[in-house]
Amino acid sequence: MSPSEIPQTIPINSQVVDKLLNENRITDLSLASIREIKKLVDDIERETNIKFVRMEMGIPGLPASKIGIDAEIKALKNGVASIYPDIYGIQPLKNETSRFVKLFLDVDVSPESCVPTTGSTMGSFAAFLILGRFHKQKDTILLINPGFPVHYQQLRILDIKNESFDVYDFRGEKLRAKLESYFEKGNIAGVLYSNPNNPSWICFTENELKIIGELCTKYDVIPIEDLAYFAMDFRKDLSKPGQPPFQATVAKYTEHFILTISSSKAFSYAGQRIAMLVLSDKLFSRKYDNLKKYYLTEYFGHALVYGNLYAISAGITHSTQYALAEILKAVNDGNYNFVEEVREYGVKAKIMKELFIKNGFRIVYDKDEDEPIADGFYFTISYPGMNSDELLRKLLLYGISAISLRITASERIEGIRSCVSLVKREQFKDLEERLSKFREDHSIK
Repeated sequence: MSPSEIPQTIPINSQVVDKLLNENRITDLSLASIREIKKLVDDIERETNIKFVRMEMGIPGLPASKIGIDAEIKALKNGVASIYPDIYGIQPLKNETSRFVKLFLDVDVSPESCVPTTGSTMGSFAAFLILGRFHKQKDTILLINPGFPVHYQQLRILDIKNESFDVYDFRGEKLRAKLESYFEKGNIAGVLYSNPNNPSWICFTENELKIIGELCTKYDVIPIEDLAYFAMDFRKDLSKPGQPPFQATVAKYTEHFILTISSSKAFSYAGQRIAMLVLSDKLFSRKYDNLKKYYLTEYFGHALVYGNLYAISAGITHSTQYALAEILKAVNDGNYNFVEEVREYGVKAKIMKELFIKNGFRIVYDKDEDEPIADGFYFTISYPGMNSDELLRKLLLYGISAISLRITASERIEGIRSCVSLVKREQFKDLEERLSKFREDHSIK
């Protein structure tokens, strides 16, 4: 659409947006990375003095846990900054992580099998590195999409083969045949998915996790379960330590698993880059002959910690380990309800989804089997008659930003991902007015 054809009731001059798209060398917004869109929107805001409803960045919008901040300050004052942390993690953090997994997942793991990483991104990188080498015949990672774009980047860097599929049409029992079609080839070393899912916010049901676990056991595939949004399926109260319902996990259905548990969203501690990599005890102590080609040991856990993690970081920031240990202790003791702290995301998502639907938008990933998806950190939307590039361009003119589902390896290329975290409640009126104008200017045929 040429500038003269764009409705004049919109808040932003299209020529300004086109100029900045050109300056940022973006020709197709559906292929633009999250950081590229952030820079573009920064530029538009600066040039127009119009504050955007920003939904492109998946970063926390709540204050960091004070418990963690106080513990970290105390640790620094006690001198930990001058001491190398042990590569396998400080004992209080390992102990509290083991307790946390038992109390909130109802799964038993020993402290030894709980290891800190610099965010879950580092945890997945280290897991990919060893899963690409532990077995002679298994050289491929399967990704259940949509997913976090950085995981593909990691696999490219490591030169590890990958296969993938969009889970949209394979929910429930359909998941079994789809997974088995990959696993039965014998080349799949591990399967990665997030639960709740970034970007779609689907949550695998117990039945689906049971299917994943059973097939992983049958074909000796290691599941990597990304729990970045731990206990944020707000349809259930997952906040009570040691009481059901628990966070759903594949760990209930297979004896070999890897979990990544992040502090970034659940505890709003993203800036300090601390997460936990949790392995089942059986996987941690399992021997694989092929590991001796790359490491000084054939034991999976030992190779992961002293081979991969040591080579990548040589230890995780000392003070942040004390911070997370103290946060987990307060959670485990029942003195800190972290789920209540982040429930605001679900409240905002419900309101925002209703505003979009009211104005002609549709939810793309809309159900978990037969149940509507939860309200949470993300939701996905589309607008009839528009692909994601066109939709993102048009929304920019109305002061609204998001990212394309295309970069998350989704096959729903008409869709975009919206994150609620940085949208303030006082912006809801602006959002409603802008969406109303959008619908008025782009009538659905």
